[in-house]
Amino acid sequence: MSTVPPRITTDLVNGGRWTSLRAGDREWLWRREASGRTAVAPGDAFVDAGGLEECVPTVRGTPDHGDAWARHWYRDADTDRVDCERFGLTRRIRVLGDRAEIDYTLTADPGFRFVWAAHALLALSDRAVLHAAPGASTRLYPEAAPLLKEPWPAGAPWLEGEWPAPHGLRLDRIGPDDGTAVGAVVATGRACVHDGPEDRLSLSLQAEGQPLSVALWRNLGGWPEDHPYRSTGVEPMLGRVFDLAEAGDGDAARVPPSGEVGWRLTVTADCGCP
Repeated sequence: MSTVPPRITTDLVNGGRWTSLRAGDREWLWRREASGRTAVAPGDAFVDAGGLEECVPTVRGTPDHGDAWARHWYRDADTDRVDCERFGLTRRIRVLGDRAEIDYTLTADPGFRFVWAAHALLALSDRAVLHAAPGASTRLYPEAAPLLKEPWPAGAPWLEGEWPAPHGLRLDRIGPDDGTAVGAVVATGRACVHDGPEDRLSLSLQAEGQPLSVALWRNLGGWPEDHPYRSTGVEPMLGRVFDLAEAGDGDAARVPPSGEVGWRLTVTADCGCP
């Protein structure tokens, strides 16, 4: 069990992005040089600089990776804030012993639907393993089609299966680069990454009355097509879809009559796994 307090560094000017997450005495976030990242404006195509991006009100779709990553955030005392076109979002980061608690509040008109993801791109080795609830309902996205034994149904936005191997595709082991990229959404509020015998990272989410999930983006040098690179996203989410436009009943978070939704992300190297 690690007793080293987590340390989180953020860049408020450039989208509120987490640029560093140290837990268990190692850096967990993957980063890359990304030309143009500091010059983006709301509505621009996503520029992937790694780290952890706050993606809201969608991940895929429009606006690309949401409306918050391309805006200037502000600091009010101990709280970070961003003002978007249809909503406001605040974030308060606290370190309490061996864990970090990040409390979020989104304010918008009652009935506003959204997806939020802590779009964490992790620096993981070939031997890393992702632990989530066995048997959890898992949505596998179309980029996985070439890896399946059966043909992809025409027009299907996803296929439903069970973690860790929906439709026979093992997702819990990250593995070496093989030129593939797979996206999936697992219906669970907690996931833990083991990278070797000692290094562990637990990500857990709490939100009353909202759908919880963890998204996986296992890019082993399969994306983008022109200049592919390796990146692994383990992303706690409110909602159960990457693209808000594809959300059915219960697939997206919804603002209640109070006009406010709150949730908590907890990060620790003490995952409690055997």
